[in-house]
Amino acid sequence: MPNRPMLMLSLFGSMALLGGCAQLSSQQQEPPPPVTAAQFESGIQRLESNLAARCENQSQLLSMQRMEQRTLTADVREVGSLLRGLRGDIAALDDNDDKQATQVVTECLAADDRLANKELLGRSEWIGLPNVGTYLQARVDSGADTSSLSAREITSFERDGEDWVRFKLGLDDDDSAVDTIRDSWVEAPVERRVRIEQATGEESRPVIKLLMTLGPIRETVEFTLTDRAHLDYPVLLGRHFLMDIAIIDVAEDFLHGRPDFPRGSESSDDADQTEDETP
Repeated sequence: MPNRPMLMLSLFGSMALLGGCAQLSSQQQEPPPPVTAAQFESGIQRLESNLAARCENQSQLLSMQRMEQRTLTADVREVGSLLRGLRGDIAALDDNDDKQATQVVTECLAADDRLANKELLGRSEWIGLPNVGTYLQARVDSGADTSSLSAREITSFERDGEDWVRFKLGLDDDDSAVDTIRDSWVEAPVERRVRIEQATGEESRPVIKLLMTLGPIRETVEFTLTDRAHLDYPVLLGRHFLMDIAIIDVAEDFLHGRPDFPRGSESSDDADQTEDETP
């Protein structure tokens, strides 16, 4: 049988525990104390302050949105104005381009009309002198005023009261010409004389007219007679000849073939040179 004092202690301990739990449960289930009028008024004021602050923030946001909207509207209007201005500028440019294009086409057509009646020459060409009976090589030079022909043994004489000259072509062995004409005399009336200033003094040179052919060109040309044997070409064609009838392509040579002359026979060197230099 258990010890009685121990049993009593256990019983009292259990009762004490039950009493503590009951006391705790009763304390947890107690209602909160009632709200006083001051506490209620303070809560209401805090709520009104929060609502007023929120309304103020919303009002500021709406105001900012309205300002941004007005700014965007002004920007859109400005962009529209710029676009309308650009359309006007583009239309004006198109009209100007059309006018310029029309002007360029007109100028090109006018240039074509001006060039249509002019013959294209290279910087060097074959010429023919039908009255002399030979062909010669000529340098085409728009920088020279008049044309010149290489001559030697130039002798002045009078015929029927007019001033004439007798001369031979001033050629060296490298110049191409009809062989039978090299040492032949050529006679022609003097059209005028020109004075040339040189380091040794003034020199008077006769100017004559000779019929000349160059490709399809057939013209009477004024030549100043002077000895050009030391130069590369026995003939120089100046701008008085070129004016209104020819233009020069300085990148080309001998665009027109060498003319043929039945008088005399050409040397083998001439024939070889013709094959090499005639296009």
